[in-house]
Amino acid sequence: MNKLFVAFGLLASNFVCSANVISADRPNILWVISEDNSVHYLNLYHKGGAETPAIESLTKHGLLFEFAFSTAPVCSVARSALISGCYGPRIFTQFHRRNVAVPMPSGVRMFPAYLRDAGYYATNNSKTDYNLVLDKDAWDESSPSATWRNRRSGQPFFHKQTFTTTHESSLHFTTASMASQAPLTDPQSVVMPPYHPDTPTFRYTHARYRDQIRKVDEEIGKLVNQLAEDGLLEDTFIFYFADHGGVLPRGKGYAYESGLHIPLVVRVPANWRHLVDRPLGSRVTGFVSHVDLGATVQRLAGASTPQGIDGRAFLGAGVSAAEVDSRDEAFGYADRFDEKYDLVRTLRKGKFEYVRNYQPFNYDGLHNNYRYQMLAYQEWRSLNAAAKLDAAQRIFFQHREPEMLFNVESDPHETKNLAHEPSLAHVLADMRSRMQQRVKSMPDLSFFPESVLVVEAATNPVEFGKRRQAQIAELVDIADLQLLEFDSASSGIQRALDSPDSTNRYWGLIVCSRFGKRAEAFIERASSLAASDDNLLVRTRAAEFLGLIGAQPPQAVIKDCLAKSQSGVEAGLILNSLVLLRDSQPGYAFDISPSDITPAVLANDSVARRLEF
Repeated sequence: MNKLFVAFGLLASNFVCSANVISADRPNILWVISEDNSVHYLNLYHKGGAETPAIESLTKHGLLFEFAFSTAPVCSVARSALISGCYGPRIFTQFHRRNVAVPMPSGVRMFPAYLRDAGYYATNNSKTDYNLVLDKDAWDESSPSATWRNRRSGQPFFHKQTFTTTHESSLHFTTASMASQAPLTDPQSVVMPPYHPDTPTFRYTHARYRDQIRKVDEEIGKLVNQLAEDGLLEDTFIFYFADHGGVLPRGKGYAYESGLHIPLVVRVPANWRHLVDRPLGSRVTGFVSHVDLGATVQRLAGASTPQGIDGRAFLGAGVSAAEVDSRDEAFGYADRFDEKYDLVRTLRKGKFEYVRNYQPFNYDGLHNNYRYQMLAYQEWRSLNAAAKLDAAQRIFFQHREPEMLFNVESDPHETKNLAHEPSLAHVLADMRSRMQQRVKSMPDLSFFPESVLVVEAATNPVEFGKRRQAQIAELVDIADLQLLEFDSASSGIQRALDSPDSTNRYWGLIVCSRFGKRAEAFIERASSLAASDDNLLVRTRAAEFLGLIGAQPPQAVIKDCLAKSQSGVEAGLILNSLVLLRDSQPGYAFDISPSDITPAVLANDSVARRLEF
């Protein structure tokens, strides 16, 4: 059956087509994605960064977005938001790497499928890396050789090209490589962020990273030249952006500006200038996010946009520049990065960044196998152990506050937590309220442990969230007891620990760990839960609390929970607590071997990585 696409705005006379009729009167669209780049390392955004002449040339005929954000600081989670237009914690795509691939929300397809319906040739070269089941109709071609050149004559195209040159792995060099391979960028010219120790290793790593940015810029220039050679430049919108921030330490994998604030440039073709309500060469100050990019492409292409996505178009017919400029919020999230668990939500609003650490006794520097392949990470940890870091550099290895508030204009590297500043109490209260409303209304599935979601939510995460929305709101309220004075929180903690619902008990214990020794009144209850609760994660969290405050050695409980677990995802959570208890104060020695764990559980990637460590 032919599908009619209704015309919009200025293109009404051109945009009537069917799945069987191809109209040449549509713009081509090219996405160019570089991996692991935040704005902080491009001179285009911050003086002293790498020069990127090819990217900068796009701005002369287009727009530079000052405030573009990834939803998450890691690959598969960010790409899932890009392809779906949906926030990961709502649709269960927030964990990297996936333990299960989940379906797209009901009634929503991956956005290139809608472009194909509108007559586009949609190609991907070549990374997918989604936490979603791949739609069979998403791409005409997805491969390392995919190109727009294989389309039919006159057919408009959408092409996505990913360059891996700046990927984190490019900085996994050896000490021998450091000694033998001088970077093109002078290490002494690098402006160091205050949270990094100023050492030869860090300066060399910064310099190598800037070299990689220069290389990827050259690759982008060659791709744009291909468009020009094909006579397509002035018929093609070119979007350049990063999948997320990175990749120097505390970038990729961390929900700060360094992990979330990405470059975004859009070159506007002369033949489709009328679709953009701005002067070319403008710097756009409205906030945009990964979830908005698919909707924007659909608007530019005149394709249908489904209900049920979270994104909003920021370019195209009918999109007002003034309305886009009024947007001043961006939401971000950090959950699991390979084997390292966390639960962080961020809200950037105007010049303020609010960070909600739901498990603040975690610390950023908790071991992650992949991160710590980098020599700079290894050195940072060694310098911390030797007490050779200053106050800003030590923060990475310290327990965090449950709330952090940063003025990003005056403190772009987010080293000064203003959450306790009396003059900003009204800002903190507003940001806290906005965050509570977001996670409750979403609803945010991460308030259930991942092992629960894999079993109960994976077939239809959105429907699971709707059914459990009231329960998630209750869990958010328990978690937010962390934000009260202990005396005010105590009765709520008691109710949670005595609840018949295991997830309430689980969160009650997390709140106890946040308060530490101030929660000593709950030692007896926690000891009972650690010994005999019927939920292994509740037992683990109880042992974690008791171990963190030095009230009871946690080894026996943790080892017993690992032995009894039949779920690799559950065991991964238990092992995360083990590493925290081993590597933070007061520190406990653990004797765990593969023979202590059920063979089927050993196959889980997080379990294998933790045991390797």
